[in-house]
Amino acid sequence: MNKSIRRVDAVLFGAAIAATVPAVAQSSVTLYGIVDNGVSYTNGQGSLGASSGGKSAVKMTPGVWAGSRFGLKGGEDLGGGTKAIFQLESGFNSTTGAQQYTNAMFGRQAWVGLTNATYGTFTAGRQYASYYQLLSPYSPTTWITGYYGAHPGDIDGLDTIYRANNTLEYTSPKLFGVTASGSYSLGGVAGSVNRGSTWSAALQYAMGPVGLAAGFSRIDNSTLGGGAWGADSTTTNGGSQIGVSALTNGYQTAQAQQRFAVGGGYTFSSAWDVSATYSNVQYIPGVGSKFHDTAIFNTGGLVLHWKPAVAWDFGAGYSYTRATRANGIDENAQYHQFNLSEYYSLSKRTGLYALQAYQKAKGKTLGTNGAGQIIDATATIGDGYNSAPSTSSGQFAVGVGIIHRF
Repeated sequence: MNKSIRRVDAVLFGAAIAATVPAVAQSSVTLYGIVDNGVSYTNGQGSLGASSGGKSAVKMTPGVWAGSRFGLKGGEDLGGGTKAIFQLESGFNSTTGAQQYTNAMFGRQAWVGLTNATYGTFTAGRQYASYYQLLSPYSPTTWITGYYGAHPGDIDGLDTIYRANNTLEYTSPKLFGVTASGSYSLGGVAGSVNRGSTWSAALQYAMGPVGLAAGFSRIDNSTLGGGAWGADSTTTNGGSQIGVSALTNGYQTAQAQQRFAVGGGYTFSSAWDVSATYSNVQYIPGVGSKFHDTAIFNTGGLVLHWKPAVAWDFGAGYSYTRATRANGIDENAQYHQFNLSEYYSLSKRTGLYALQAYQKAKGKTLGTNGAGQIIDATATIGDGYNSAPSTSSGQFAVGVGIIHRF
C-alpha cells in the first residue's frame, strides 16, 4: 500500500513540475544550395553599345539552369499557429568561386518575418517584390531558363535580376484559390519619402489545372540618386539602373521603371502543360535623363512543356517584344526569340541539360548617349548576354551543363 501511494505521489509531483516548465518551441534550420556549371557557344558576341567586331565565343558558363548558390532558411514555432521565419541566400560563380555580389555576402536574399496560416506572411529585408513572387510560376524561366529564355534582356523582370533592398512585404493566405501580395521598398533618401522607393502589388489565382496572375511594379530608381534596387549595393545605388541590356541601354538614365504583367498556365495532363505571359514596360524620363519620351516595350511569350517520362523534360518557347515609336525613332525596335530546352534527371538532385536559343532583332533603338544616338537594334538572348549582346541583328547560342542540388 505504501509503495502504491509513493508511486502516485511521484507521478503527481512530476506532473506538477512539468506544468511549471514552459514548452520549448520547435525550430529548424536548413542548409541548401545549387551548383550549376556548363559550356556555351555564342556567335557574334560583342560588348554593350558596340556595333561591330563581334566574335564567336566558347566558354564555361555558371548558373545557366539555376544560379549557383547556398543558403540557410528556417523557422521557429511561436505558438498559436504563428512561426518566425528567415532566409539568407548567397550567390557565387561556380567556375571561379567568386562572390556574386560585391560586399553583399547574402546578396540574393536576406530577410526575416512572421507567418500564420490564417493571417498570412510578413517579411522584411532584401527579397523579391510581390510582382515577381506571384508571376514567377508562369515565367518562361521555369523550363527554358532565364539565361537563355527570359524575354529579351529580361525586359519585364520575370527572372531573378530584380531583388529589392529594404523591402517590407505582405502575402495573404490562399482563399478560394486567390492569393494577394504587396511590397514596399524604402529608398532611404533623407528629405524624400518617394525618392528611390519601389512598390509592387500582385494577385494570383491557382486552382486545379488553371493558374492566373497579374502584377504591377514601379521602381523609382531615379537619376537623382538613391534607391532600393542595386546589383552590387545593399543600401542605395547612386541612381544607376539594373537590367540594362541592348534593349534599354539608351534609357538607363530613366527616372523610373514601371511594369505591368499578366501570366497564366494550364496543365493538360501529367505530360503536358503550357504557360503564357504579356507585359507592358515603361522607362520614364526625368531630371537628368538623356531621352525625353517614355520608352514603352510590349512583350508576349508562350512556353510549352512536355514530360514524356519520369527522367525527361522538354521545353519550347517563343516571345515577341515590340517597342513603341518615341524619341525620334520612326522604325521601332522588334525582337523575335525562339528557345528549346532538354533536361535529363540522373537523380532527384542531379540533372543534365541542353539549351538552344535564337533571336532576331530589327528596327531602331537608342544608343548609350540617349536620344542623340539612334542606332540599329541588336539581338540579346535572354538575360545571360545583357553585358555581351550580339553586334548584329541576329544571335544564336547553345549550352550544355550539369546541375546538382543539395
